[in-house]
Amino acid sequence: MDAAVDVHSTGTGDTILSMQHITKRFGPVTALDDVNLTVARGEIHAICGENGAGKSTLMNVLSGVYGHGTYEGRIEFNGKETRFGGIRDSEGVGIVIVHQELALIPELSIAENIFMGNERAAGGVINWVDTNRAATELMQRVGLNEDPDTKIKDIGVGKQQLVEIAKALAKDVQLLILDEPTSALNEHDSQDLLKLMDGLRQRGITCIMISHKLNEIEQISDSLTIIRDGQTIQTMNRATGFDEDSIIRAMVGRSLASRFPDHTPNIGETLLEVRDWTVQHPQVADRLSSKHASFHVRKGEIVGFAGLMGAGRTELMRSIFGETYGQKISGEVLMHGQKKDVSTVKKAIKAGLAYVSEDRKTLGLNLLDTIRRTTVAAKLPKISKRGVVDRDAEFRAAEEYRQRLRTKAPSVEEGVARLSGGNQQKVVLSKWLFSDPEVLILDEPTRGIDVGAKYEIYGIIQALADQGHAVIVVSSELPELLGLSDRIYTLFEGAITGEVSREQATQENLMRLMTSAHPRPVAA
Repeated sequence: MDAAVDVHSTGTGDTILSMQHITKRFGPVTALDDVNLTVARGEIHAICGENGAGKSTLMNVLSGVYGHGTYEGRIEFNGKETRFGGIRDSEGVGIVIVHQELALIPELSIAENIFMGNERAAGGVINWVDTNRAATELMQRVGLNEDPDTKIKDIGVGKQQLVEIAKALAKDVQLLILDEPTSALNEHDSQDLLKLMDGLRQRGITCIMISHKLNEIEQISDSLTIIRDGQTIQTMNRATGFDEDSIIRAMVGRSLASRFPDHTPNIGETLLEVRDWTVQHPQVADRLSSKHASFHVRKGEIVGFAGLMGAGRTELMRSIFGETYGQKISGEVLMHGQKKDVSTVKKAIKAGLAYVSEDRKTLGLNLLDTIRRTTVAAKLPKISKRGVVDRDAEFRAAEEYRQRLRTKAPSVEEGVARLSGGNQQKVVLSKWLFSDPEVLILDEPTRGIDVGAKYEIYGIIQALADQGHAVIVVSSELPELLGLSDRIYTLFEGAITGEVSREQATQENLMRLMTSAHPRPVAA
């Protein structure tokens, strides 16, 4: 447990929320089956469960996304029965939800997004001076050091998450619901957010947190409720005690001896080499997002990239994959020792690269598509004849990858929007595996995925390496990189500051390199 976060609840102990016998159906599918939840005032209450267990559905019932009359059961808030017809009703009594899928407008500024629908105006005219001042104060509370006029599209997913939380704090909140609040944050920034949550607790604000990061749940939560297959399994509290192992047993119904499958790498010759890669920031002319980066990945090797938020991990990978980020890019990309043109996504794919983005629902998937169409989207010529898609070949390819990656869906005709996070990630992986890549770049491959699904994804990554692919894993979770990688590169402010072998890699060594502007000697 991190001593920097005080886990003692200052709440009075009386009940602020009671959800009784909640049942929610979608046609013939029962998503919630007689679920009960009780939350004490002033506490941090975690809700745990595998993807598809019903956690987010329960919170959508509470917040009015699924209004009264669309579910069975009773909700009491502050001792009174509530019947919310929509999300504005729940916000009106002080219940604010921050969804895992961010609800921000990319073309508007941070300040505009924070006060969207809650504008600081008089006589119908927005007071921009007051808006920017108030936005700056809220941003400081969540540790976001940006100009309030910065557009949302110009900041990363992690910082966008902080904007969402600042937006929630701008309202008169009594109960704050956070759905995977640290999923896009690295460990340092996650700790800052947990301290923020603790500060809210000290002020008497109640928090409900949905999270797959069990170490954070153990660290910050006063109590937690486990949901499995749409049913309440168990409620634990700090007085009776809980730890990661007991949470996992309740979540998955069995013990999970190891978080990572056993794996013995079979590493071959250098497959990908990047030399002196320099990328200028797309908006700030004198700022470099990548500074003369050089690295290599070998056949059958899993290489991790670690860095704090803003270090440039995603920017580096996106600039290499089709130059989809940055400007005035220079340097060389070599495959099998031969220089390759990767200046467009089409050319990068032709060169043998594939990139699974950190934001799968915005950059990785078309949520209106089916599994079948998504699987083949990155390389349609592979199943086309004279420019016409062979529908039978398309179906066979999608079904092959559905079975190979064990994607849970009734058929490949299922819409990807209806899948759980873990299964959506498998569909994204299927899409890029279908493109026959030699090098697979995975940016936050297990973001927002439960511990059981993570284990499956890790196994898939290891199997890809065993098949001869070179795999790059970008992750904000150091334990994930340590458990998965054969080597790890560290970044600080756009520069590679170290290269660490599996044998020498520890959280302390990595953090030291991630917070230093001076490159360290390469590990043996």
